[in-house]
Amino acid sequence: MSIRIDNIRIRPQDDGRDTLKREAAKRLHVSPERIERLTILKKSIDARKKPEVLLLYQVAVSVSSNEQKLLNDHHIKNIAKYEKKSYQLVHGPGLSQGSRPVIVGLGPAGLFAGLVLAEAGLCPLIIERGKPASERREDVEEFFRTGVLAPDSNVQFGEGGAGTFSDGKLNTGVHDKNGRNRFVLETFVKYGAPPEILYEAKPHIGTDRLIEVVSNIRKAIVEKGGEVRFSTRMTGLIFDNGASDFRNQEGHNDRISGIEVETDGRREVINTDTAILAIGHSARDTFYTLHDERVPMQAKQFAMGFRIEHPQSFINESQYGAKAALYLPAAPYKLAYSKGERGVYSFCMCPGGYVVNASSEAGHLAVNGMSNYGRDSANANSAIVVAVGAGEYDMDDPLGAIEYQRSIERKAYDLCGGRIPQQLYGDFCENRESAAYGDFESLTRGEHAFANLRGIYSPVIEHSFMEGMDFFDKRIHGFARYDAILSGVESRTSSPVRIPRDETLQSSVRGLYPCGEGAGYAGGITSAAIDGIKVAEAVIEKYR
Repeated sequence: MSIRIDNIRIRPQDDGRDTLKREAAKRLHVSPERIERLTILKKSIDARKKPEVLLLYQVAVSVSSNEQKLLNDHHIKNIAKYEKKSYQLVHGPGLSQGSRPVIVGLGPAGLFAGLVLAEAGLCPLIIERGKPASERREDVEEFFRTGVLAPDSNVQFGEGGAGTFSDGKLNTGVHDKNGRNRFVLETFVKYGAPPEILYEAKPHIGTDRLIEVVSNIRKAIVEKGGEVRFSTRMTGLIFDNGASDFRNQEGHNDRISGIEVETDGRREVINTDTAILAIGHSARDTFYTLHDERVPMQAKQFAMGFRIEHPQSFINESQYGAKAALYLPAAPYKLAYSKGERGVYSFCMCPGGYVVNASSEAGHLAVNGMSNYGRDSANANSAIVVAVGAGEYDMDDPLGAIEYQRSIERKAYDLCGGRIPQQLYGDFCENRESAAYGDFESLTRGEHAFANLRGIYSPVIEHSFMEGMDFFDKRIHGFARYDAILSGVESRTSSPVRIPRDETLQSSVRGLYPCGEGAGYAGGITSAAIDGIKVAEAVIEKYR
């Protein structure tokens, strides 16, 4: 048993484990020497009363005395009994009968589904259209230098999924009583992530470290009996009569018996009655294939906009104040504005990061944000996006949202021939092409050029974007500064499609398990990983 102590407050300039131990001892009215072990449970920054910024800690301590007596002392506030709760991996049932499960995609959902299935002895086969993370990094760097896109090995596709080339943010709004969230974080740490992600309020890993971490998780899956095939793309489904075009009387497929795949131009059929679709939000050709196979799916609302850059020093001082900014890490921000159904909000904010060309389809351009573990570049960047939906495409057409998304990305590509189109925010408001940067320059991965971004989106979306920026400027004075740098377009905020599933987490096509962000059930690394775990649990139950 340990004692949990809440709400320990420390000045940033005094931060350190010795200070934390002294404050914990003071709270319990014991000497620091009596504290035998101290574990940080949570750490956050309280900047609500600038310039007095404080660090808030929650810790668990073991004390060399009667801990129950301390817990019963009504004079000691903000303490409670602490018992660590852990996610319990399911062991067994093993592959006693039937074919092994197949996972399509090796992003966070596929990785964690594979890990849980491998631990259960089900020897999953994972197919990934892209390359291992180390090789993928080489392709991405080549694309940044030359603009030559590898269609299956880029910022969106490859080991680790789209999240690998991002900030690696792990904060999530998912409330999971079963400990899956904690298991995800502990797994990342086990395979190479920094240990502070276990307690920081807004944890991140960074692209430079994620590449190693996801590779290590994949190696663990293989060591536990799983198999991974890279450069292998799913091209179709096989149904229980052995055909790829079987329909029941209602015109729907009943049950899968395998999947068709292509590896280096060679096609084959993999027999399985269980396929987890962890395909990610950018696998457009796979969505079209599933639609052709009459797998039920729906267009969904998502959000699109631009990525915006500011000097990180400006954001730090705005969020923390000049004094505290000297002692604190690069500051994030989170902004939202809503008027009617057309919300505007910041998304995937990258402190100390870079704007990256995140394209995955020839003739189309999308951007994203990336930062390394150190978050040490001179600029902050974030997407500022506007909700899109029925006003932009036919919600009754399952592929309508994808087609709208592609049309916007074609416009962005055409503006500068595949280079990232950029514009100062002030020039965007005045509807004119920028000629030069202002007080700071853009930090990008991939070539860029000035253009007029007006006209990519409809006037309604442009008006909402500028209205949101005006509101954000009241929250962070100077946010709408003339020389803030816009890059277009931020279009991959979430999947434009949802593949419905029932209480068993299967599609109406039995044996098909839509999973993660691409299927519309997650939004980010952690939530996708959690959904992968949930689907793996459902598959294990099926094998029982």
